[in-house]
Amino acid sequence: MLLRFLKRIGYSFSIVPISALMSFDATFLQAQSAVEQESIEVCDGSACDGSACDSLGCEPLTLQSWLDGDQSKIRSGLADKGITFTNNLTSFYYGNTRGGLERDFRFGGHGDYLTNIDINKLGGPQGQFLQIRAEHRYGESLAGATGAFLPPNLAADLPVSDSNNVYVTNFLFTQALSESFALYAGKLDTLDGDKNAFAHGRGIRQFSNAAFVVNPIGLRTVAYSTLGTGFVILKDREPIYNFLVLNARDTTKTDGLSELFADGAVISQELRVPTNFLGLPGHQLFGAIWSSRSFASLDQSPLVVLPSIPIARESGSWALTYNFDQYLFVDPCDTNKGWGLFGRAGIADPETNPIQYFLSLGVGGNSRLRGRENDTYGIGWYYSGTSQTIAPLIANLGNIGDGQGGEVFYNMAVRKRLSVTADSQVLLPARNNIDASLICGLRANLAF
Repeated sequence: MLLRFLKRIGYSFSIVPISALMSFDATFLQAQSAVEQESIEVCDGSACDGSACDSLGCEPLTLQSWLDGDQSKIRSGLADKGITFTNNLTSFYYGNTRGGLERDFRFGGHGDYLTNIDINKLGGPQGQFLQIRAEHRYGESLAGATGAFLPPNLAADLPVSDSNNVYVTNFLFTQALSESFALYAGKLDTLDGDKNAFAHGRGIRQFSNAAFVVNPIGLRTVAYSTLGTGFVILKDREPIYNFLVLNARDTTKTDGLSELFADGAVISQELRVPTNFLGLPGHQLFGAIWSSRSFASLDQSPLVVLPSIPIARESGSWALTYNFDQYLFVDPCDTNKGWGLFGRAGIADPETNPIQYFLSLGVGGNSRLRGRENDTYGIGWYYSGTSQTIAPLIANLGNIGDGQGGEVFYNMAVRKRLSVTADSQVLLPARNNIDASLICGLRANLAF
């Protein structure tokens, strides 16, 4: 497989979802530390915020200091009351320069607005939290230009590919019963699942291609945004085991209440075990998904580019996923920085899932260039095996085989809040009548 991949793309180098198991990220335990780290600065031994600095002999909040991470008085005050914001505006200018269906450069982007609320700090019950996420897209993605089933810049298609409206994709209540156990329920997006230290980032911080953001093997069983409930077990503030029951229907555009379990239910489990191979941190993740939904068509999804066509009705679907990350180097001066290996694998029900098996491997982490330690990079390759049951149903697209591709990116930390990423991809579509695509592009992310 890899030899075929290298043979088909060799001439190109002269120019230099989803299985989304919802992995609870311990927001309720991290909120307080985020407040402490981001909302307070110290000058001459006194705490001050941006607008109060003059009286304490500090510099007032300016555009440059804001880009470097300083907070305004309003944001600091809200953080003290348990309300924190993590917002991102990401723009893409990506183009297909060779092969594919269309040779074109397109501008698009994604807005992600996340609010975490510590209800206890507002006078409510102890250990209760609310997370709200709103999203929208703008411009055009490159998904239809390459002929590949997996979008090359996933975030530009989220939360829905056919609208620029703002949608609430998360409205999640969490009740922590202890430091190691919590219950949650509400509307949630599943892109935070399948965590990986080097290949995750919601498509706006690390890789852009859907193949490296999450495992696409479960795209038929797990909706992007829908109602659900579950519990999470943690160790040292890190999720170890997550159990989740989801509505089978995607309800990104609605509250989902009237559609709850109308198409059945999805049960997912995820075990993410910390490891210490070679004396360095890593994780081994195992996931399982089952859906009771009755499948009668290849429904359109922003996580995969496929036509919505009828298939033989099948009741139920399943998928198994695996993912690992392993540091090979950790900066002795900052244990949050380093580099290492990552990989994903999965198999799924071939009767309902167009992707029957999936593999990916790569390397990523922080730059080793002197003075550029906050920069990050990644190099990855994936192979997507097409279901031989589904392939004949989409034969009108051409001779269908397996798809594969590679991506390399370098993310430059211009400021603490601003980063610019150079990205290049080579994609070999499963549609064998389409030539390999060479993707080049830039991504800019503003965190505020």
